[in-house]
Amino acid sequence: MRKVAVVGGGAAKADKREASWRDLVQEAGKAMFDDVDNMSPKDVDSIFVGAAQPERFAFLTYVAPLVAEYIGVTPRKVLARTELACVSGQAAIRYAWNCVATGMSDIAVAIGVEKMYPPDMAEAQTSMACVLDREWDGVNSISAPPFFAITAQRHMYEFGTTKEQMALVSVKNHHYSSMNPLAQFQKEVTVEAVLKSPVVAPPLNLFDCCPMTDGSAGIILVPAEKAKKYTDTPMYPIGSGQCAIGNVINNLASLTEWIPLKLAAKEAWRTAKTTKDDVDIAEVHDCFTISEIMEYEGLEFCEKGKGGKFIEEGSPYIGGKVAVNPSGGIMGCGHPLGATSIYHTIEILRQFRGDVNKGRYVKGAEIGIQHSLSGAANQHSIIVYGREAK
Repeated sequence: MRKVAVVGGGAAKADKREASWRDLVQEAGKAMFDDVDNMSPKDVDSIFVGAAQPERFAFLTYVAPLVAEYIGVTPRKVLARTELACVSGQAAIRYAWNCVATGMSDIAVAIGVEKMYPPDMAEAQTSMACVLDREWDGVNSISAPPFFAITAQRHMYEFGTTKEQMALVSVKNHHYSSMNPLAQFQKEVTVEAVLKSPVVAPPLNLFDCCPMTDGSAGIILVPAEKAKKYTDTPMYPIGSGQCAIGNVINNLASLTEWIPLKLAAKEAWRTAKTTKDDVDIAEVHDCFTISEIMEYEGLEFCEKGKGGKFIEEGSPYIGGKVAVNPSGGIMGCGHPLGATSIYHTIEILRQFRGDVNKGRYVKGAEIGIQHSLSGAANQHSIIVYGREAK
């Protein structure tokens, strides 16, 4: 098995875009290749496309060859689309990483794309409901907001977590996204604004929820021994973990303990030969404010039930115990399903380079993790990245 490096990446601006699905692909593709010296599209031999629902959002299904054509690549070794709802982009990275590591590919692209703003938003919302089990959860009106709302209700009941503590997650992440040119939201919010925003699913208000977003992002992976040919500042995937338990909501073991997250984290630390205490940057899946609080606990950055206190004490800010979502997270940057994990991976790469606004720069960071979840938080995936190969 070869060690692997990420040598560059680029992304389209995440937002409600007039751009088509194809336009987003080309915008990210150009930014990605512009970021890497001594490489052109003709050098790439494999492509992995993370796309959750192009069939419903963009009326496209055979998207991997389309992406290859639109970014000027002739895939000669491996070509595939990955679909795992919100983890589709990380799945693409995982496959690209493994193909380069095994020698099946020499230069691979992982690119995620999602166009989530069709002409009719009712259609978009209906499409989002497809992520959960329509025959069981759907008939009970369970989609993402109601699921995370009942999770929040139970967390508040069991541990005394408050709406104000959840609001602080939104405040933090919008603070960082206001300094991120790729982010959908460029304005800060206050706790009062979060609490006064329209109710979506009690206790979650509008600013407790991530937006639907158009976006695309891509990275390039090569064997580690060739990385310095393309960049002075490569980043190395050094470990990972993934776990799924169950699917239907009423079969979940717990609402307030995400067991698949704990198991995925345990495997990530083991394979990376590191611990949670070594993590400097954590780009985690803050689809709702309660989600990030649950992730503080599941990643064991704090004790179970203490996630609300963790944010209240400033621990997940830059300069605190661990910098969580210095990109602005999903809450501030947006959530183009198939591309989200790749946006966050690019954030870690740029943090390692020091190529971010100084107001959200994590100085001296050596270890970063990218975490994504999908469905009813029944599936969690983590990749650990380091400045140095292990």
